[in-house]
Amino acid sequence: SFPVPDPDDFDYDFAVEKAKSYNNQYALYVGGAGIPDIINSNGRIMGMEDILCYLLTGEEYVINFINRRVDFQIKMMERLLNKCKGLIDFMWLGEDLGTQIAPMISPDVYRKRLKPIHKMFADLAEDYGIPTIVHTCGSSSWAFEDFIEIGIKGVDTLQPEAVNMSPEYLVRYFGGRLNFRGCISTAGPLAYGTKDQVIEYCKETLEIMKTCGGYHFAPTHAIQDNTPVENVIAMYQAAHDFS
Repeated sequence: SFPVPDPDDFDYDFAVEKAKSYNNQYALYVGGAGIPDIINSNGRIMGMEDILCYLLTGEEYVINFINRRVDFQIKMMERLLNKCKGLIDFMWLGEDLGTQIAPMISPDVYRKRLKPIHKMFADLAEDYGIPTIVHTCGSSSWAFEDFIEIGIKGVDTLQPEAVNMSPEYLVRYFGGRLNFRGCISTAGPLAYGTKDQVIEYCKETLEIMKTCGGYHFAPTHAIQDNTPVENVIAMYQAAHDFS
């Protein structure tokens, strides 16, 4: 009986006016890293240990609740896309699928519980002629073939220190088949190195990622508050100097 929002509770006319106000200066998206975000979002409601267990056991009332939330999200986004037709550039989804060393859940559980839901969103985006990108932290490349299969075009965050997430690995196995956004670690030279180390790190990353095209230069996540300002400036300057 936990409440789920109603798609009728949103002001879609306001969204249209907001989208128009940008005058095509930015790429606009629907969704966000919290949609559908089945593991994290439901984990915040019922506890992370419980959601992981329930995804494995398929507890009926939990699966029903997940589906209720997804139904709301799909209907809200569909109305938004319909109202803002021609103004939205891509769909952004989120689902943290990896720890730093391994999958968060087994591939079998992903394909049984989460993949069909992700496909629903990717299909909706395709219906409106826009691509889909998925935010997923940690060691997540094990799911990228599944992403490609259901029509997802890009992956976001890309923590290079996690297992099988280095630029070399991503280019070797998925280059030309997925767009990549991230790879500039917020836990490496950006936070702890010198300005020169940041520049060299960014240059090396760009040299690898440029070989396959479709790379969006970006930090792996939000730049943290322990990051020297001069390193942040050096990172973005490197994009201009070497890309």
